[in-house]
Amino acid sequence: MLATSTGAEQRTVLDNISWETFEALLRETGSGRSSRFAYEDGTLEIMTPLFEHENPKINFDRFIFILVEELEIEIRSAGSTTIKKEDLKKGIEPDNCYYIQNELAIRGRETLDFETDPPPDLAIEIDITSSSVNKFSIYSALKVPEIWRYNGSKLKFYELINNKYVERDYSIAVRIQVSSFAYFQKL
Repeated sequence: MLATSTGAEQRTVLDNISWETFEALLRETGSGRSSRFAYEDGTLEIMTPLFEHENPKINFDRFIFILVEELEIEIRSAGSTTIKKEDLKKGIEPDNCYYIQNELAIRGRETLDFETDPPPDLAIEIDITSSSVNKFSIYSALKVPEIWRYNGSKLKFYELINNKYVERDYSIAVRIQVSSFAYFQKL
């Protein structure tokens, strides 16, 4: 077991965790918990966000909803929904995720099944400290088309191309430039 803590996040990494144990932890801890899980091939990271992590998360969420309102784009937030596939032995809970291009496909739905439903179009990751698991590997296996990653000082957009994330100067989900996010770019 590896445990790390900063002013922004506390992380615990457990190795040799079965998929069944991961599923049991999800059930037992429920959807109201504040910690986020990332699981890949037997490694489980449990991250507990603190203030330095949560403030940007909330600001991004507000910004995205104002932006799509102005652009007249339909959106559905899936929050920190657990995106997982048992056959891949991968699961992750983003800080926030959204359906934009696939909003119509899930409109009116109360539950999602990622074995058959599309993944969210956009996932937001606030990573003030380095994660102990390769989140990009998990997201790419789950086919999430775009990730916005904020490290506490810089926001970067990543697009999934040929199963790899490529850094972009613009968002494919909402068609804006990274420079539009001056608030989030501490120089």
